Amino acid sequence: MASLATMQAVSQLTPGCTVLNRQSNASTASTSSGFVGVRPTLPVRRNSQCCKKQVTASALRKEEEGNKKGWKNAAAAVALSAALQFSGVANASDFDVLREPAPTEKHFVDDAGVLSRISKGELTRELTQFEKEYGYHIDVVTTRKLQSRGDVFEYADNLLEKWYPTLEEGDKKGVVVLITTAKEGAVAGGPAFNAAVGETVLESIATESLPILATDEKYNEATLSSVKRLMAAIKKLPDPGAPQVADTKRVSNFKTKEETSDKRGQFTTVVVGLLIIAFVVPMVQYFGYVRK
Repeated sequence: MASLATMQAVSQLTPGCTVLNRQSNASTASTSSGFVGVRPTLPVRRNSQCCKKQVTASALRKEEEGNKKGWKNAAAAVALSAALQFSGVANASDFDVLREPAPTEKHFVDDAGVLSRISKGELTRELTQFEKEYGYHIDVVTTRKLQSRGDVFEYADNLLEKWYPTLEEGDKKGVVVLITTAKEGAVAGGPAFNAAVGETVLESIATESLPILATDEKYNEATLSSVKRLMAAIKKLPDPGAPQVADTKRVSNFKTKEETSDKRGQFTTVVVGLLIIAFVVPMVQYFGYVRK
């Protein structure tokens, strides 16, 4: 009993120690040295908190990686969208314009993307006022290239028929078409429109104003000047005229064949004269010395 009490006391005073019960009736076995068989029990170390921290850190890393991937995907989507929009402008063609409705209010379809904001505003403002005063409607169309069959004149006629299918709708309508890649243009209009403008001005715009300025990539000037010529013709005002072709003839620094021949003759005369002088003068001096 005393040894049992001693074991209990030791157990209470020594935390983390476990009394070794080797017998089922709670009797203890004494060692040879007289001490009670008490084995210290190490406290159980639980790594639950550490595991929680590791799991939390792993989850945070995964969340950060997911966020990074999400931002990368979003940026890629934005870049792809911008590229598609840009490629849509760069690959614009005549079919895109044919699917467009008639620009009855803004008076232009800049499918090629070459008109500036100032030019667009000027076209809308002047052509709207012109239609109110004179009853003639003019549209301006720019596109990069023709993929449909036919030339630019046929394409302009197709636009006019598509936008204004009846004779009454298209009688006083006109369309100015500019193809930026081919550097060419055309004007199509209804019967009343063509009669008011005149064949001379229509042909001059198609063969001079549009191609000359488009060759120099002056697309804004090409469209604005063509529209002003059409409005002046309908108003019965003097024609501003087509742009003048710049004289690109270069002045050469080389002599022409005629100039070279003339110079060669002069040089020959001088050389022969010098040779004669060099031969005759010493001989004359020699004969004079001998006579003396």
